[in-house]
This record gives sequence, structure tokens and C-alpha cells, in this order.
Amino acid sequence: MRTFADYFQAPVMTFEDLNLNKPLLNALNDMGFKTPTPIQEKAFSVVMSGKDVLGIAQTGTGKTFAYLLPCLRQWTFQKNKVPQILILVPTRELVAQVVSEVEKLTPYIDVKVTGVIGGVSIHPQIAAISAGVDVIVATPGRLLELVINGTLKLKTVKKLVIDEVDEMLSLGFRPQLTHIFDALPKRQNLLFSATITEEVEALIADYFNNPIRVEAAPTGTPLVNIKQHGYFVPNFNTKINLLIHLFESNAELTKVLVFTGSKAIADIIFEKMDARFPERFGVIHSNKAQNYRFNAVNQFKAGAFQGLIATDIVARGIDVYEVTHVINFDTPDEAESYMHRIGRTGRYDKDGIAITFITEQEKPLFEKIETLMHYEVPMIELPETVEISEVLLPSEMPVVKMKTIKVRLPDRSTAGPAFHEKKDKNKKTNSKVPHKQLMREKYGKPKKRANKPGKKKGK
Repeated sequence: MRTFADYFQAPVMTFEDLNLNKPLLNALNDMGFKTPTPIQEKAFSVVMSGKDVLGIAQTGTGKTFAYLLPCLRQWTFQKNKVPQILILVPTRELVAQVVSEVEKLTPYIDVKVTGVIGGVSIHPQIAAISAGVDVIVATPGRLLELVINGTLKLKTVKKLVIDEVDEMLSLGFRPQLTHIFDALPKRQNLLFSATITEEVEALIADYFNNPIRVEAAPTGTPLVNIKQHGYFVPNFNTKINLLIHLFESNAELTKVLVFTGSKAIADIIFEKMDARFPERFGVIHSNKAQNYRFNAVNQFKAGAFQGLIATDIVARGIDVYEVTHVINFDTPDEAESYMHRIGRTGRYDKDGIAITFITEQEKPLFEKIETLMHYEVPMIELPETVEISEVLLPSEMPVVKMKTIKVRLPDRSTAGPAFHEKKDKNKKTNSKVPHKQLMREKYGKPKKRANKPGKKKGK
């Protein structure tokens, strides 16, 4: 079996070796980046060629810089500030992340970047676009709204970047993407993702022009510097007990992302952890207001929160430096989601740890993850100090199976009518027969009534 190290090689060049201009090199130097990652190195010259590109690399390998560096290298100054680069992403958090990355790369370049997202007032975004913009980072729904109302003209866009397109399609953005593609002029298409599904392949076939495929590592290859292990846990409440135990006993859990696939479960976990560790945890999911989500992420980045509880829908928009651990409170339904979750740690050449809690019901899901990775995750015994809860959720209750007894019904296909004529002796009539006649029929002669005692016969 191949090891993770087989997929990665030491970088063979520095950013100085790429065809980058001085402003971009100075920005990279300020951030402390000296060498490109494999996807950045492989994609740079292909994107610079002007051809359509399909870039495949796992979360945490530097996909954002892989398309930003060549795009910004080819950006040309225009006094009237019209959009030249359009970047589409699936979530609000990812919009904020990409805008931040553009700003980090352009302190020495007069590039104006604007992020547009739904769920907030559209008026500040209209004002920002009207004032002039070079790079737009957007979610599909709000971008299309700005195009329809006439605020945004796309005729000057030279490069279209679609980041995390598989997640975009799974969220139902295919109609919006189709309308956006139709509104764009001829341009260079750049698609970057960790996984390529059949729906993604169909989208590429419809709108891309013979894209060049750039792949840094096979799909399902986790980063070499992420150490993985798991616990077999009997039920939900025991998972809560194990989570509390890990935070109480392990001082290395300083910046931890806890992932779950359900908003309701995320809220329950937060309530339990906040009661035990007041003001040390935050929670984000799609039911939370936008400002609440941004504030929670910012507090987590700043170190005010030791842990942040999140759902999969925001997993790809969280780019936090030095996340020490990712804890999968539950096993995701899709193996690819697991890759995105654990990719939040072990970034920027740092080591990371991914821990997964697995119930009996979740074992088949985790086996699919191991199959995708070609790797068997080591399991650790539950610590003796962790209380095994006997309290079960309704979904964890054993199902009582009743034996089904099949009753063979008689064949009534040849049966006659349900009603039939009665026999004569069973027929009843309402005619009244006199008593004298009844006595004659019974005794053959009329029967006289006897006189009552005490009465004398009259003369």
C-alpha cells in the first residue's frame, strides 16, 4: 500500500523561479512564503498560457494561491476600474477568505477587490461596485442578482475562477452558474476543486474549452502531515463525555475545530461544552446570522475560543492558521466531506491531528473513507475514565422486529352473491291470526275458556 509520502515530493523551485513580478514576490516574502506547493508550481505556467484549466488538489494544499498568483500576474492596470477577474465560491465564509488572500497578495499593487454575498444588505455592495473594482469574489446567487439589476457588467471579465465547484453544485447553484456563464464574454475558465464528480464533469463538457488537467495528488489523498486516529464510541452521549475528557486531559488541544453534519447536533454540543467550559467555545452553521458567524470565526482565529463547532456547509470557508486538531464528532455521509474537514488542520506545512468518533451505525461510512484514502486509520481504546452513557437518543433506540404472520385468505373468486332468497320456513309475515283459529289448528276444535273462580254463571 502506498504511503502519504509517496504522493508528495520536496519542492524543486522557489517563488523566485516562477515568472512573478516584484510586487507579488514582495507580498509573498512579507507573508514568509518561499516555496510553492505542488499545485501552485504545476498550475502556474498552465494558467499563464491562457488555456482553460481543471486543477485538482486536496484541501490545505494552497489551491487559492494556485489560481490567484497567475491571475494577478496577468492583471493589467486600468484607470476606470472594471472587473477583470471573477471568482465564484459556494459560501460566504469562503468569499471572506478569498478576499483576504487577494488583499494579502496586493499591498504593492493597485488592485481593488470586492466580495459580494447574500444574506446581507445589497446596497453597500452596489456602492462598492459602482466605485470601481478589479476583482470580484462572489457567491452565485448574489452575483446573479447584481447582474440582473444592472449594477454589474461582466463584459470586461477576462478570467473566471470557480473554486470548490463540487460543493457549489451540491448546494443547488447549477441554474445560477448557467445564467452567469451565458452572461459572460469569451474568457479563460479556471476550475479548482478537491473532488471531481459526474455533475462537475458535465459542467466542464458544456462550458469549458478542452481544459488542461492539473493534479497535485490523487483524489482522497490526505496531507502527509495530518495524523489520524479514531475511537469506537457506543452512542451520542458517550461521544459528549469523550469530547469533554479530551479537552480536560489534553493541553495540546488549543485551537480545535469540531465538525458535525447537523445544525441541531451542533447546537446541542455547544450547549454541553459551554456549560462545562464557559466562553471557550463558539458555534457556526447556516441558521446563525452572518455577523454572528464572522464574529465566531474571528474570535476563534484570535484565540479567544479554544474550540469552534461547525457544520459541513461552512467547513470549506474556514481558513484558520495553526488549527491544532480537527475532531469529527460524527462520521460524514460523504467520504469527500471527511477530506475537507481534516484539511482544516495541517496547513502551511504545519502538523495536524484529526480525530473521529465512530458508532456502530457509522462504521460502514468510515470504511468508505478508508477505501477512498487507501489507508486504515488507527483506532484507540476509550479511556477508562470516560463514562459510558446508557441514555440513548430516539434514533439510537433498538428497533423491535415483530414476526409477520401471513394469513391465507380463502379464494372467493368463484363465490356467488352475498344475498340469497330465504327458505319458506324462515320467511316471516306480519299477519295476525285469531286465537280461536290457532286453537282449532292445534286441537281440532275450538277450546272454550274456563270460568274464573268466584264467578257465578248467569241465567
